[in-house]
Amino acid sequence: MEYVSIVLRTILFYFLILIIFRVMGKREIGELSILDLVVFIMIGEMAVVAIEKHHSPLLHTMIPMIALMTIQIIMAVISLKSKRIRDLVDGKPIIIINRGKIDETAMRKQRYNFDDLMVQLREKDIRSITDVEFAILEPSGSLSVIEKLKNPDGPSKEGDITIPLIMDGQIDEENLKRINKTNLWLRQELKKKGYREIKNISFCSFENGNFYIDLKDDV
Repeated sequence: MEYVSIVLRTILFYFLILIIFRVMGKREIGELSILDLVVFIMIGEMAVVAIEKHHSPLLHTMIPMIALMTIQIIMAVISLKSKRIRDLVDGKPIIIINRGKIDETAMRKQRYNFDDLMVQLREKDIRSITDVEFAILEPSGSLSVIEKLKNPDGPSKEGDITIPLIMDGQIDEENLKRINKTNLWLRQELKKKGYREIKNISFCSFENGNFYIDLKDDV
């Protein structure tokens, strides 16, 4: 009877965890935030303990697991509405190589060394750092690499990346500094294009001297 209880608990928690993960949303393992990882580990540990201690009531484990799922969903909803919360929970992407130049200061802040950089470049099949225009360390720890534009008539040409200046109705001051522009400049440029209310803009980016502007759904 003891073994039957263990098997039944294993099956029950298998399907419960499957349902919880499905409800919390699909994300690749490499894209999990620190909060995602902590929640997944805690839920897994709870299930293991509940299976081992098969005499304990099931609700003593199921209630905390469902509570964690609820907290995770609430945090995800809040993160969708607030960039500040999103940056706090998930972190921000960091540019490690900017226009072909390595940013050692950014690397030190992230405790990211040259061995880490070379390993991740090799994983992207990058033969030489000179081929890299931008390398961005994502919040998940993965490295996104944008190579220089190929020029058949000569050396590789410099390109640009999308620089988000407004997300969820909030101006990103750090990105403005990155392109050597000011808050006033951005507001003036948007007014020229007929956009007077920053809060009505869902996403605004700047690339190769051009703006991309997307208004919020309810505007």
